[in-house]
Amino acid sequence: MMNRFEGPGSREAKIRYLDGDFQVLSPGSYVLCSVTSEKIPLDELKYWSVARQEAYADARISLEREIEMNPALRQRSKA
Repeated sequence: MMNRFEGPGSREAKIRYLDGDFQVLSPGSYVLCSVTSEKIPLDELKYWSVARQEAYADARISLEREIEMNPALRQRSKA
């Protein structure tokens, strides 16, 4: 049985992340989470940073990365 990452399209896609959308620059079936290196199938990609051009596996990872890159946000969330 083949998994979803096997076969001719089983390589990492190159993506340009836009506001609310993304553009495939080089075809592939997945991108890597910038924090965990987890493979994210393109049809499941929901979280990314336009400013950093990074993909994230889930909302928690996206938020943690945002706070890591912008420590002032941590102070605001405690207020």
